[in-house]
Amino acid sequence: MTNEPSAAYRIRRFEPHDMAALYEICLLTADSGVDASALYSDRRLPGYIWAAPYGALEPDFAFLLADGDRVLGYVVAAPDTVAFEARLERDWWPKVRAEVAGMTPQKPLDEGVLRRIATPERHETALQDYPAHLHINLLPEAQSGGWGRRMIETELDALRRAGVSGVQLGVSPDNERAKGFYSHVGFTDISGPGHVTYAMTLR
Repeated sequence: MTNEPSAAYRIRRFEPHDMAALYEICLLTADSGVDASALYSDRRLPGYIWAAPYGALEPDFAFLLADGDRVLGYVVAAPDTVAFEARLERDWWPKVRAEVAGMTPQKPLDEGVLRRIATPERHETALQDYPAHLHINLLPEAQSGGWGRRMIETELDALRRAGVSGVQLGVSPDNERAKGFYSHVGFTDISGPGHVTYAMTLR
């Protein structure tokens, strides 16, 4: 069933008080687009990796979909992946590691996230051609109404204004709906062995 876009929805820039919304929406979409609350013992765990650091370190490239005061989705990006990963190591991971110190895996996906916090994965796919990367997540009620496309376009416009030549994003291998969406909005599948990656040239 297609959701009707609300006339009250609007896309706005991230503000510091929105950090809790980044964590929560990331959790509620972390299981290939659906609620992963039962898969993590701490509701912040997925957000530590895929949402909150962008609000903290790249707020100019963080946008939210809002319905009044309620946040229904986000799109976040880093215009320079290599520089962003260096900033994460300097300014983000030490704080996060202190927060999760002593945490032992209790739920199915805890271990993988804790491992990535301890030893972060690096983007290595086509960084010369696609130096930026992004993440987007919308709650189910905001999906299928054209807002995903509008969010992506907002982010791409911001990256273009910053002079970024290309952007990429990773997709869960079993998230067929996301693969179809990214193809539909103009991304190209550049996947290789062991990863699913979509990319777009911005110049």
